[in-house]
Amino acid sequence: MKKFKFTIRGNDYEVEIKKFEDGLAKLEVNGTAYNVELQEEEQTSKTPVLVRSVIQRPENAHKIKKTNPGLFKVIAPLPGNILQVFVKEGDEVKKDDPLLLYEAMKMENKLLAEKDGIVKTIKVAAGDAVLQNDLLIELELS
Repeated sequence: MKKFKFTIRGNDYEVEIKKFEDGLAKLEVNGTAYNVELQEEEQTSKTPVLVRSVIQRPENAHKIKKTNPGLFKVIAPLPGNILQVFVKEGDEVKKDDPLLLYEAMKMENKLLAEKDGIVKTIKVAAGDAVLQNDLLIELELS
């Protein structure tokens, strides 16, 4: 029927398929006859299957955590550098009072108080580099 030549680990083999039907093949390898039963493997899709691990969610993760209603957090709207802080802890501020000056995108920006309150904590100092959404100042609402 068909003749093949194989080299396996440096050894040459001449294989001749004499007869093949119903999953049985009669072969001759280097002059020796063999009866071989072929088993068909289950053909799988060539499309890869994405397997993801199960996401672990902490208990009560779906519940919204309440923050202190008397505390207002001033966060950095953009990454930048703090140039000057105009207030100190314990100062009373009114809406639109300047809190600090910071440089972002090569522009100086004054950050103003959005609400009336007392400065509880200042998390930055002049010369600090901040990232977007970093906590800068906490105000205790009056």
